[in-house]
Amino acid sequence: MSASPAPILITGASQRIGLYCAERLLDAGQPVIATFRRERPGLERLRERGAPTLHADFADEAGILAFIERLKAHTDRLRAIVHNASEWLGEAPGTEAQTFQRLFSVHMLAPYLINLHCAELLEHSSPADIVHIGDDVTRKGSDRHIAYSASKAGLDNLTLSFAARLAPRIKVNGIAPALILFKPEDDADYRARTLAKSALGIEPGAEAVYLGLRYLLDNPYVTGTTLTVNGGRHLK
Repeated sequence: MSASPAPILITGASQRIGLYCAERLLDAGQPVIATFRRERPGLERLRERGAPTLHADFADEAGILAFIERLKAHTDRLRAIVHNASEWLGEAPGTEAQTFQRLFSVHMLAPYLINLHCAELLEHSSPADIVHIGDDVTRKGSDRHIAYSASKAGLDNLTLSFAARLAPRIKVNGIAPALILFKPEDDADYRARTLAKSALGIEPGAEAVYLGLRYLLDNPYVTGTTLTVNGGRHLK
C-alpha cells in the first residue's frame, strides 16, 4: 500500500478564497491542513471531509510560534505551505502604529517564521512549494491603505528571498490577485466602479486564484515568481 500524500497547509482557510482552494484540493485527492482565527461555517465542511483545522492567531510572535509548535505536533511533513491568511485594515486616527504592527505580523512575520521553522517539514516531500498570496495593490500603492499595501509588498520580497534560500529543494512563488470576489454588502455602484478598473471587467471568482495555485504547484521550473491575477488592471 502506498503512503498517503503529504498535506498542504493553507492559512486563513475558513472562508472565501482559502476555503475554496482547500475544497478544490480535497476534490483532487490532496490532503489539506487548514488554519483559522475564528470559527466560521465553512470549517465544518472541511472537518466533515477529514481535513484537520488548527487554530492560529498571527497577531504577534507568541501566537505564530505557538501555531508552529501545534503544526509540528500534528504532522512531520508538508507538500506545500500556502500563506493565505490576511487582514484588511485601514489607518484610523490614533491607531496607525497598532494597525501597521498587526498587518506586519500577519502578512510578513507569520510567513517569515513559518517558512524558517517549517522548511524541514517541506524537505520530507518532493516536490515541495511555498506560495505567498499577496495583492495587486503593491503595484501602485494605496493612499487609503498604506500599511496594508506596504506589508503585502514586503511579502512579495519574502518570495524572492526564500526562493533563493530554499532552492533547489523547495520552490517559492507568489500570487497577486486584484478583485476576485465581491462581498455581499458591496453595493451596485461600488461593484460597477471596481469592475471598470480592469480590462476584462469581470468578477472571476476564487477559481481564478486556485488555477494560479495549481499552476505553481504543478510546474517544476518556476520559482521566485509572483503571478499577477488582476484581469488586466495594469492596462487601464
